[in-house]
Order: sequence, then C-alpha cells, then structure tokens
Amino acid sequence: MPRAPSKSSRTRTTPYDIAEHLRTPEEMAAYLDAWLEEAPDDASGIAKALGDIARAKGMSQVAKDAGLSRESLYRALSADGNPSFATVLKVARALGVKLHAQAA
Repeated sequence: MPRAPSKSSRTRTTPYDIAEHLRTPEEMAAYLDAWLEEAPDDASGIAKALGDIARAKGMSQVAKDAGLSRESLYRALSADGNPSFATVLKVARALGVKLHAQAA
C-alpha cells in the first residue's frame, strides 16, 4: 500500500499576483490595454487591472500622485469598487498610462 507523501515533499502553491510581474511601463500599459480590448464592458475588471498596476508601482506613491488617500484608492480599485471616471483618469495619469479611443 503506498504511503502518503511526507509534509516536506508536498508541493506548495502560492496565489498568483500579476502585480509582481508588471515591471516596466510597457508591460503595465499592455496589461491594461488587454483588459480594455478583451473585456471593454467589465468596469470592475478594468478597475481591478488599474489596481494591479498601482500595486506594482506602489500604492502609496500612486495615491499621492493621483491626489487621493491610499485607503480611498484601495477601495476604488478593489473588486467591489466603482470608481468615478474622474478617479480612473487621475489614476491613469498617476500610473503613466493613457487611455485610447478607436472606432468600434
């Protein structure tokens, strides 16, 4: 009868955090652009993507650059957040990304 693996031989997993992999402005812009392209009607997903980029850059600095408190930035860009368009524009500017429009 096979034995159960010992605790030391078990594979450990950690949650994947995209913010750890967004290192350059180009990667950050490409990530946001992918959300805008693939899920243009998913406002909470796009807000979350902005939050991922903000975490990658440093939430405190982004909040400062956007003229928002860190707490309000976390709240606005959470999965349950519903940021105003003005907040989205402030955050995008603070992140150094631009939103683009094109004909549908």
